Amino acid sequence: MKTLLIKSVVSLSLILSLYALNIQTVMAHGEKALEPFIRMRTIQWYDVQWSKQKFTVNEEISVSGKFHVAEDWPVSVPKPDAAFLNISTPGPVLIRTERFLNGKPYVNSVALQPGGDYSFKVVLKGRLPGRYHIHPFFNLKDAGQVMGPGVWLEVSGNADDFRNEVKTINGEVINMETYGLSNGIFWHVFWGALAAAWLLWWVRRPLFIARYRMLQAGLEDELVTQQDKHIGKAILIGVPIFVLASNWMTISEYPKAIPLQAALDQILPLSAQVNAGMVDVDTLKAEYRIPERAMTFLVKINNRSDKPIQVGELAVANVRFLNKELAMPSQDNTDRMIAPDGLTLADATPIQPGEERTMTIIAKDALWESERLDGLIRDSDSRIGGLLFFYDGLVGERFISSITAAVIPKFN
Repeated sequence: MKTLLIKSVVSLSLILSLYALNIQTVMAHGEKALEPFIRMRTIQWYDVQWSKQKFTVNEEISVSGKFHVAEDWPVSVPKPDAAFLNISTPGPVLIRTERFLNGKPYVNSVALQPGGDYSFKVVLKGRLPGRYHIHPFFNLKDAGQVMGPGVWLEVSGNADDFRNEVKTINGEVINMETYGLSNGIFWHVFWGALAAAWLLWWVRRPLFIARYRMLQAGLEDELVTQQDKHIGKAILIGVPIFVLASNWMTISEYPKAIPLQAALDQILPLSAQVNAGMVDVDTLKAEYRIPERAMTFLVKINNRSDKPIQVGELAVANVRFLNKELAMPSQDNTDRMIAPDGLTLADATPIQPGEERTMTIIAKDALWESERLDGLIRDSDSRIGGLLFFYDGLVGERFISSITAAVIPKFN
């Protein structure tokens, strides 16, 4: 018995130790929760930048970047007719003060156009000290959250120093942290007390078996007394009158109140850029070799620009596969998963202006598995999507093309 007890204690200690060692791995916001085809073929993030990663309470920072709305939008995912850009945080550690899409401030959901590119910027303010993993994300109606690349932010200072004051339309300055708090507490307590009193009024008397026996005896008319009926009528009449009177008092006290907005913003994609459409990519075939954890693309590239270009990067979901032979500056400062030498080209020579070339591109790295992107071959929609980046080695100009193809799994 003693030996069994010792073994149990040792086993429990080992389990708790393993749990403690793996705490860091669960500090995320569901980046891998959605199916791979949704993460790859809906919102394709790039050039995401944070203005700073260490700041104090009350200090403002911003996250900005761009995203491409995939042309090959999955059939099983509702179209992005209503999408909301937000920041995923572990609680109210930051507040959002401003938000821009294509340079325009907006507060509502927005209708996105497949095939379009958008720039975004969100201004945040430190609220609670600590170290937090933060993501920008789009909440797609009826589909869920598509996370952008995350970053660790460190907020220092004292939480008691936080100030969130705004000026109302009548010139009054209010503290958003405490404004209306007592009123909210009152209404919660009032309706909770009323509901509890109504419930207790009925459960104070015998229930279930006693009432069942009365029903069996044909005494159902005695289950509800005359006093019960009077109280029910009082509540039925009194509650609506009380609500309407309270609403009238609120309107009288705040005649200039602006209601919550429920409109849908219509913001067009970025205007055609100089580089847009200058490099056409047609994905002829895509194969995923499971033992090697490698995706092989056969693509036909048409360079319609006036510069020689080379393939420099493939971005899939939040994973970047880089061509180590091509020196490129990093386009973001997030902790996006990067395979620094994950991209291999069958023909690495520059594609000349006006040249059309069919070539093989291999994106190989364990990130396919660790980021659960290899689950694509088990999805009902086994199509891949991503962004292919081309660079002009002479002046550093960049060209971006969206690629998509059905994936053929290879098991050997």
